[in-house]
Amino acid sequence: MRPATVRIWSLVHKWTSLICTVFLLMLCVTGLPLIFHHEIDDLTGHDRWRPANPGGPMLTYDQVLETALKRRPGEVPIFMSFDDDRPVVNVTSGPTADAPGSRMTFAPIDRTSGDPVPPTPAGGVMDFILQLHTDLFLGLAGMLFLGAMGLLFAASVISGIVVYAPFMRRLPFGTVRASRSARVKWLDYHNVLGAVTLAWVLVVGVTGVVNTLAGPITDSWKAGALASLSAPYQGKPPPARMASLDAAVRTAQAAMPGMEVQFVAFPGSGYSTGHHYAVFLHGTTPLTRHLARPALIDAETGDLTAVQDMPLLSKVLSLSQPLHFGDYGGLPLKILWAVLDLITLVVLGSGVYLWLGAGRRKPVAVTPDEARA
Repeated sequence: MRPATVRIWSLVHKWTSLICTVFLLMLCVTGLPLIFHHEIDDLTGHDRWRPANPGGPMLTYDQVLETALKRRPGEVPIFMSFDDDRPVVNVTSGPTADAPGSRMTFAPIDRTSGDPVPPTPAGGVMDFILQLHTDLFLGLAGMLFLGAMGLLFAASVISGIVVYAPFMRRLPFGTVRASRSARVKWLDYHNVLGAVTLAWVLVVGVTGVVNTLAGPITDSWKAGALASLSAPYQGKPPPARMASLDAAVRTAQAAMPGMEVQFVAFPGSGYSTGHHYAVFLHGTTPLTRHLARPALIDAETGDLTAVQDMPLLSKVLSLSQPLHFGDYGGLPLKILWAVLDLITLVVLGSGVYLWLGAGRRKPVAVTPDEARA
């Protein structure tokens, strides 16, 4: 590679790193406890609730819905979701099906008794860390900003490898010149650890960027595929009566055998049309559990209208969210993610050290290797 080309890539690496490093340090520090979010919640007794009748008969979905709405007179159902690890059904209701989030009521219900379940405490340290990591408390603007920092980080990593490649021809990979100056030693650590974590930081960086686009990706699906299913119902009045919710779920499961119900969007909500139950089901393997498919059930007749395959971008988003935190392979993968996160902190910190030290070097003391850093 020509010296001029190396200098250009060095400038790209330097400035993309400098712009995003502070935010990347924050993301790595906050991301470390988030990898073990569930384990931390279990250790701190975050959820001490137990069902009223363990092993007893379960209420039907229709009974759960009726119970929830009796406690919220005048409200209509918006969503129904289901906990994976306990017999709890969560009913979201509001004054109208399209009510904003601030006016929605979230009601967890014990499916063994119909009793209300105390909501999981919110506003703790982990929730603070999660929101800081996700959007800097700035909503969509914060998410898009962090997405831009993720793109800069990807450019920094790629340019760093390009700059490091010429050195690998002269030194065996993994060489750390410990007998040289502190700056040369940390330069070697920076390069070697950066190369070792290359694949991981690109995976985490790219999935992080995708996650920041969750809102636009979901809005695109609603405006496209979901809106097209509403076209035949234009001008038709809302359902005069609602078909059985249990029957709608059974119809959806019959259309997609082997899949489990994830959540239900009621007619008029943001994830359905004005005339359908949208029953979302997912697979049962560690991978397919994160891939949902909706079945649209006519809310008046209970007949199946369509089974949709989610768009490619929506699938990528669904897979990116758990992969970002290593939430696929249980505790061993989470430990690996944590180790790589700590190594990345060393890479970022050593990069800052090398940049700060560059301004204090005396020209006569500069070695060829240091000049290229």
